[in-house]
Amino acid sequence: MKWSAQTWETIVPIYDKILEHSFIKELKEGTLPKATFQFYIQQDAMYLADFGRVLSGIASKLTNPEHVQAYLGFSSGTIAVETALHETFLSKFGKAHSISKSPTCTLYTNYMQAQLATQPLEVAMAAVLPCFWIYKEVGDYILATQTKEDNIYQDWIDTYGGEEFAASVQKAIEITDFMAAETTEKIRTQMTEAFVMASKMEWLFWDSAYAQESWKI
Repeated sequence: MKWSAQTWETIVPIYDKILEHSFIKELKEGTLPKATFQFYIQQDAMYLADFGRVLSGIASKLTNPEHVQAYLGFSSGTIAVETALHETFLSKFGKAHSISKSPTCTLYTNYMQAQLATQPLEVAMAAVLPCFWIYKEVGDYILATQTKEDNIYQDWIDTYGGEEFAASVQKAIEITDFMAAETTEKIRTQMTEAFVMASKMEWLFWDSAYAQESWKI
């Protein structure tokens, strides 16, 4: 069994908790308050700025030209698509008041940056993979199970449940599996640990958005 398949099995309980979260349920139903989604979009924009830099950093350390180009494409293409999506919703709903990066957003981006700076390259790649993979799975789940028509969040749902995003996710999985197969068992274990931690932070990110989390001091 490939590293990715084994590792996904370890985070199934986390993924199930994500699907059970009120943010995802209300997003699926189109009942999520606009203010909550505005907060999420603004936090996601700040997250993506750092995420893009981590992807570029991974590309700079890869040696396979095909893999380099793929990660550069992830950095530029994914960010461009999601930025356009943000602008669509901000134009629809209006921009909420200026906010700073939430504690959870700070924790998540700092974690990914730390993996890139201090851990083997394979571990950094595993740490960014949940952001791709879990979003795809959530998008697919909502598309397959939603019953409400005229969902105000349909553009978001279609983006992450769409074929173009799925192709990027599959490429990221394949490259990470390739790297996992070429490295040591110790590093594969570290990769799994990073993947699990980042998956937990995916849940935290939606939870913090639902609560419109702010710094207490």
